[in-house]
Amino acid sequence: MVLHTLERSAPPPPATAVPPAGEGRAAATAPVLRPWLRAQSLNVVRHAAALRPFRRAEFGTGPEVPSEGHIQAANALISTLRRDLFRSTRRVQGAVEEALAEPVTARLQKILGHKERAHDQVRAIEQIWDFYFELFGQRQSRFGHWLLGCDRIALDCYQYAYLGLGKARSIPAPPPFAYMRTGFSPATFRRGIPLKRLGRQLNPFPLIQLPYHRMVNPWTLGAILHEVCHNLQNDLGLARAVPRAIARRLLEAGLGRRVAAVWTRWNREIFADLGGLLLGGPAVVGSLMDVVGRGPATVVAYAPRAPHPTPYLRTFLSVELLRRMGFAAEAESYGRAWSRLYPDPRGGTIPEPVLATWPRAVALVVDSICYQPYPSLGNRRLAEVIRFERKEQQMIEEAARRLAAGIDPGIVPERFMIGAARSALDNRLARPGAITRNFYLELARR
Repeated sequence: MVLHTLERSAPPPPATAVPPAGEGRAAATAPVLRPWLRAQSLNVVRHAAALRPFRRAEFGTGPEVPSEGHIQAANALISTLRRDLFRSTRRVQGAVEEALAEPVTARLQKILGHKERAHDQVRAIEQIWDFYFELFGQRQSRFGHWLLGCDRIALDCYQYAYLGLGKARSIPAPPPFAYMRTGFSPATFRRGIPLKRLGRQLNPFPLIQLPYHRMVNPWTLGAILHEVCHNLQNDLGLARAVPRAIARRLLEAGLGRRVAAVWTRWNREIFADLGGLLLGGPAVVGSLMDVVGRGPATVVAYAPRAPHPTPYLRTFLSVELLRRMGFAAEAESYGRAWSRLYPDPRGGTIPEPVLATWPRAVALVVDSICYQPYPSLGNRRLAEVIRFERKEQQMIEEAARRLAAGIDPGIVPERFMIGAARSALDNRLARPGAITRNFYLELARR
């Protein structure tokens, strides 16, 4: 009873004093509010300043560091976005000065609106800054010289293609840039397309994404040639011309609209496969088979909206081009091997019209892409612009023997190093580890 009485008579805890609106409230909040307002201005200014342009030297000093062109392109994109951010920071600063002079609610909330907009811009630019920081930072790792080798292969492909044109075209810059990322398949992000990782900003130079498991096995790097050709199709002005040529040719041949639509949809991946073969020679077919040679159900499956040809048909496209290039024996060997692996495509989901007409369609598609003149190529054929003949294959085979022995392979073009590695592996000229080591050492030496 006594305890109950004491509890009932104890005074309530003191309430937090809330001064009335006006001068009293402003004076009471000043110790907290004024420093907080000044901090908002300081924070956003420092955020903007921290998203500074990159310097090439901060990513190392060796030849594997990003080129000056790549750094400049990334900085140009970041600097363009920072200009809007700086305008926002000035708005925040001005609003803070006004509120410090007269801290009324309207002015305080004006700060909050400007601050939120500036913070959204900071986060958007920081996403882009972080993307390039990670991209360029890979060159400081022990894989930097591997990535440099991939850069040099891609650059060689571009240089060779542009030298073969029948008329001059504006020189694209910067060249492709390779980076490593986990995943099953390589990928590319073309120049001038909006990228999600860049906040839908336009990509300033081609990016070639390579999985680690490909890089550790350089004889599988025909993927670089394939990804480079995705970019070449655009830079050479063939992005629209090629699908139109395929559709027109198949319709004129009477294969029907449904069949023509399917092969036209596949045009970009077919162009990349065929262009990669022209750049690298027969060994690229083996590299392709590494990728598409999967379980039978997968290889004969058809995806109605997929950009890639059904794997079963994809290899036969390269076999047909190999035959047209003058490598009949190699084409026969690859074709027989593929047919032995997958003897009957009828157990899959390939549409019957496509399955019934594929031999004719394959020949027409290869001819349309590689053996018909295009105005943007200076009225030359792709197989003339990117020429690969028996003498180039002899260079690759000689380079394979030198590569396996660990001696200088000579003046062989960088793109041929992939075929040399493949030839050395297939013919057991050296252990896989030695081939890999010598492959990257030679590319980094140049």
